[in-house]
Amino acid sequence: MSVTIYHNPRCSKSRQTLEILRGKGIEPEVVEYLNNPPSEKELKEILSKLGISPRDLLRKKEAKEAGLDDPALSEAALIKGMAANPVVIERPIVVSGNVARLGRPPEKVLEIV
Repeated sequence: MSVTIYHNPRCSKSRQTLEILRGKGIEPEVVEYLNNPPSEKELKEILSKLGISPRDLLRKKEAKEAGLDDPALSEAALIKGMAANPVVIERPIVVSGNVARLGRPPEKVLEIV
């Protein structure tokens, strides 16, 4: 099973999620998304696998600071903004095959692995 975690090592929820995966014997591909941000195309794929809108993947405070909290912004504009400012992306995201889960709470990722 191929599992990827979009991870921020400074985030306690992200570290907990990674620990849960490893505790289940899963060694995921770790993408430190702040250093290696997903492209717009990758973000669209992740959002599709999560089954949520771009707005639902925004960190509220960081989105406001980046000017991405405007309700008039289109989904395309939000995705473009996420790719350019990965700090606004909620974390961690775990992708397994054609499904993904946001690790909030971290145990939520167990639904897909």
